[in-house]
Amino acid sequence: MRAESTDKTKQEDQQEHALLRIGYKASAEQFGPNELLEFSCTAEAVGFDSVSSATFPALEAYRGHAPSSIAWLGRWGRAPGASIIGTSVMTPTFRYHPSVVAQAFATLGVMFPNRVVLGLGSGESLNDVPAIGIKWPPFKSGRRACGNRSR
Repeated sequence: MRAESTDKTKQEDQQEHALLRIGYKASAEQFGPNELLEFSCTAEAVGFDSVSSATFPALEAYRGHAPSSIAWLGRWGRAPGASIIGTSVMTPTFRYHPSVVAQAFATLGVMFPNRVVLGLGSGESLNDVPAIGIKWPPFKSGRRACGNRSR
């Protein structure tokens, strides 16, 4: 009987069947894009399964970092290795238009098949600037929407 050849490496097979996966968060608000690439290469080399990028801008002026996570993920995907790549939390309502997010992640998905994850969230008024004209609801109505009736 002839053995079938496979394109999967041993590492890819182990990742696919892992019970627990550990990832590295490339904190774009803390470091510049080139430093994040170095840190991410190190994380992958020591066995982290994924690298996700923060998507919110730097809040402290002294840090001066806020690289575009979408552009950075495109570069990170070209680095050697096969880790899962994506966003930790992206808000496609306040900071990015949903159609831009969809197009960007569809492109990343074509470029890096089976490696891209899109982490989404609702955002918060502290970190998110309503770039597309949507206003944040008042605090009390937001709490009511979440089912929190405490004062």
